[in-house]
Amino acid sequence: MGAARRRRGARAMSVAGVGLGLTLALTACTPTTPHAAQTPIATHPVTSTTSSATEPGTATTTELTASVTPMPSDGPTTTPATPTAAPTTTPEPAPVVLFRPGDSSPKVRELQARLRQLRWYDGDVTDHYGTKTSAAVRGFQAKRGFPETGVLDERTWDKVVSMSRPPTRDELNNILPKPVAAPPGKLTWDVDSRCLTGRVICISKSTRMLTWVVDGVPQYQFDVRFGSEALPTREGTFAITWKKKDVISNLYHTPMPYSMFFSGGQAIHYSSNFARLGYNGSSHGCVNVRDWNGLVRLYDEAPVGTKVVIHW
Repeated sequence: MGAARRRRGARAMSVAGVGLGLTLALTACTPTTPHAAQTPIATHPVTSTTSSATEPGTATTTELTASVTPMPSDGPTTTPATPTAAPTTTPEPAPVVLFRPGDSSPKVRELQARLRQLRWYDGDVTDHYGTKTSAAVRGFQAKRGFPETGVLDERTWDKVVSMSRPPTRDELNNILPKPVAAPPGKLTWDVDSRCLTGRVICISKSTRMLTWVVDGVPQYQFDVRFGSEALPTREGTFAITWKKKDVISNLYHTPMPYSMFFSGGQAIHYSSNFARLGYNGSSHGCVNVRDWNGLVRLYDEAPVGTKVVIHW
């Protein structure tokens, strides 16, 4: 009786020990702090994938997909700029050719006469554009910095016209002016047919001389200087429009004593620079004189309206 009771007591103690061990094992795997209230991860819908090995009460999110509606912009809508194509460069058109070797025309004769005035063409003028004309045109082009083609284009022709005068009938027909026989002791001069009648101030760019001519007879002459190629002295037939002894240039602020204006602001006047430097310089388009006494005499003898001829 006593033994049986002892055996039942031992079994009960064994079962109690197993229960106590189980209780301790469960307690060891449980957090010691009470669980807090679960807080949502996001306020918008999410898809959550949780690993099976996570600790109770802990969510591990490996992928979140949010549906977000873009907010409207307060500013103006900007449209992406459309790229514009780079501007294309239009090539400069080729010069228009007027005459070339082998052509024949009365205009070729005029071209030769004008080039002869400019000392680029020698001999008689004809209607034929040959090697001689081509060489003259090529030399003229080279002097002006144009392409040396020997072919007459519009640019070359315009420059020839601007530097020459319309040929006379005698020039176009190869008739030279008759020289004027000067009285003994008188001067020889570069004769121009426009200087043979009346009282004329005849100025030659070839000889760089001014000659006072009365009825075809030269009276006296003196050296003159002209403008540069950039500011050339005009050629042609003019008349003295006004005169003044004491003049200061409005543009260059230099003295111009005994000025006789014949073409706009261009005048015949004394130049101390010409007297000092000679032909090492040039005017700004006027006809410079370095002979003071000669110019004073001419100023007194040539009234307003006197004819002025400037030629090559």
